[in-house]
Amino acid sequence: MNEELARQYREIIQGIGEDPQREGLLDTPKRAAKAMQYLCHGYQQSLAQVVNDALFESDNDEMVIVRDIELYSLCEHHLLPFIGKAHVAYMPTGKVLGLSKVARIVDMYARRLQIQENLNRQIAEGITQVTGAAGVAVVIEAKHMCMMMRGVEKQNSVMTTSVMLGAFRESFNTRQEFLQLIRNH
Repeated sequence: MNEELARQYREIIQGIGEDPQREGLLDTPKRAAKAMQYLCHGYQQSLAQVVNDALFESDNDEMVIVRDIELYSLCEHHLLPFIGKAHVAYMPTGKVLGLSKVARIVDMYARRLQIQENLNRQIAEGITQVTGAAGVAVVIEAKHMCMMMRGVEKQNSVMTTSVMLGAFRESFNTRQEFLQLIRNH
């Protein structure tokens, strides 16, 4: 556990007008520091570590989709959570990625301070880099606590973002097939 981070949380608690020595808050700085390190553990990971050689030869060149991948991230503007799901598709060119690795790539990038628009692109570019896919598509649907708990306080708003690379950008039919498949669930 990072002592400096715990000290800074103690200062934040004091800065909002609370007493960090109050019984219920005594261990909060340490717990908050530990939680933040966990929530941002994507900084300690790389694509190579996450994929860990789980790339397999395959003759398949048809669309591979992993749908409804849960994601939890922190917005870089307010350090508040955004929570949702990612739908990821790619068109293999001789190699397929181990199924759990797609979810682990989503998680690695989500576990960094983020905005959803950049998260989409990072996932898509990461999958492209690892697989050499002919195309990658990523759609993310998420609820943002920074919009629900503060500011406009809109409880039912969902932000949807997408990135289409390669075949998904170039071919209307490929893009439509992907969007139709993720809608029909």
